[in-house]
Amino acid sequence: MVKLNYKRSLLPLAVALGLSISGNLMADGSEMDALYDRIDALEAQVQALLKSQAQPAAAVVDTVAIEAAAAQAAEVKATEVLAEHKAAEAEKEHKHSYKFGGFIKTDVMYSDFSSGSVASGSAGRDFYIPGTVPVGTGSGESYLDYHIKESRINFASTHQLDNGAKMRTFIEFDFQLSPGGNERVSNSFNPRVRHAFFTYNNWLFGQTWMTFFNVGALPENLDFVGPAESSLFGRQAMIRYTSGNWQFALENPETTITPYGGGGRIVADDNLMPDAVVRYNMKGDWGNFVIAGTLRQLSYENNAAGIDDSDTGWGLSLSGKMKVGAKDDFRWMASAGSGMGRYFGLNIANGAVLDANGNLEAIDSYGVFGSYRHFWNNQWRSNFTLGYSSIDNDTALTGFGVTSNASSAHINLIYSPVPKMDFGLELMFADREIESGADGDLTRLQFSAKYGF
Repeated sequence: MVKLNYKRSLLPLAVALGLSISGNLMADGSEMDALYDRIDALEAQVQALLKSQAQPAAAVVDTVAIEAAAAQAAEVKATEVLAEHKAAEAEKEHKHSYKFGGFIKTDVMYSDFSSGSVASGSAGRDFYIPGTVPVGTGSGESYLDYHIKESRINFASTHQLDNGAKMRTFIEFDFQLSPGGNERVSNSFNPRVRHAFFTYNNWLFGQTWMTFFNVGALPENLDFVGPAESSLFGRQAMIRYTSGNWQFALENPETTITPYGGGGRIVADDNLMPDAVVRYNMKGDWGNFVIAGTLRQLSYENNAAGIDDSDTGWGLSLSGKMKVGAKDDFRWMASAGSGMGRYFGLNIANGAVLDANGNLEAIDSYGVFGSYRHFWNNQWRSNFTLGYSSIDNDTALTGFGVTSNASSAHINLIYSPVPKMDFGLELMFADREIESGADGDLTRLQFSAKYGF
């Protein structure tokens, strides 16, 4: 009878314990088995206690007191088991965390090109790419485009390792510049990798923003890049080390080349030396300031044409974000170099040009932009952006069909009814001129709706 009553008192306790455990992120199979084994052992101990308290049949046994003592002992032990389990789960949560995020963005754009046309599906229809603006005296074309290609998803994790080290992982996708998809039926655009890296203490391995590029200085434009002609911009694979305000990186090299006399771009992958970058970051209540420099090898090998040559390229960039008043800010960037090529202006100019003997000559370029962001109130804000870039081409080598300079102006109004939700309207005017003097411009009116999660 004592044993039966004890079973009735222990069973609800075990059920309660099981429910508590299942509610705490559902312990894995091995943990649950261990808990059940401890409860079975607890029951055996209680039964042994009951037997030790047994009296001769003639004696009066205080079963109520015995059962109360047994129940109290079981409750204490079960509480200890549950506390140990919760502590173990809390420790796991402290050491490892996971996050899913991104945003959904819809863009509607009316684009008017003063000269020539831009084919459907061209990236120049999705966002401002200076080198794709047609030039000349011919009649232009206008287009209306809708797309969601800038939408993105990302996954991140942080880990406190047993050796005391800290590790972070990050991977992100969007749908820009990807193959597949069409506007006839499904618009099924393929995802593409933007970032994929992990950090271990001060080291970073993988693909992310070029160390030469200060993403924190990029203006808040509805266009994907904004003043693309005058901005450093890009992501690539690298090995980076951070020490305080300093960053040192060795990054994936690639050379873009203009043929002798002009013509289609040559993309060479013949480099044997990585692009080296040094960067210094300053940050305070006033904002941030970054100075960065790169030294790179420009290389091209074409055995069929008897070409095997290399040259040295370099670049220097100053950029920052300065706070103005309570909420406003001014963002800016100034960059100059020789052989910057693909790092600058979305490759508006190549890194080098071939001369008549098949030797590489680095191409000089520079650019600057500034952008002022003003908050009208807590829900409304505007950004005013101007950018300009210039390329110093040796026309005896490049010909007169390459870009000489480009500029753009942007103004927008953004409304945020709730946090992480934006509705905006932006007007952009951009101009590109080539060495022959011919030019062309783009006027674009863009509406965007975005929600981050």
